[in-house]
Amino acid sequence: MIGIDTNLLIRLAMQDDPIQCAKVDVFLASLSRQEVGFISLVTLIESVWVLGKRYNLSKSDIVRFVQELSDAPELTMEGAEAVSEALQRFKASTADFADCLIERLGALAGCRETVTFDQDACKFAGMRLL
Repeated sequence: MIGIDTNLLIRLAMQDDPIQCAKVDVFLASLSRQEVGFISLVTLIESVWVLGKRYNLSKSDIVRFVQELSDAPELTMEGAEAVSEALQRFKASTADFADCLIERLGALAGCRETVTFDQDACKFAGMRLL
């Protein structure tokens, strides 16, 4: 297994640097079910943030990109079940992806609830205001 950093995912999504994008394409083509690429939750959250805030990608484009990463057999994603559930909440609400993922990770870990000071996270990600 080989870890993948945020900047590779950004190049893959944006295709904005011909030299780096070509290297990403060659790297991804070298992966297989026997030698998979690993996407950590930190990498995923950072990528979603950069794509939304820096590149102004729409929510639907971000959801599509994350779903494509999740579906790729040569990639494995940390917390795949939580990511899938968080992606559904993110798609259906105005919550941030990170808030949706935080809540889902807690729930899947057995937390009765997740508390926050973030009012939007309470309304849209299922957290409770402290």
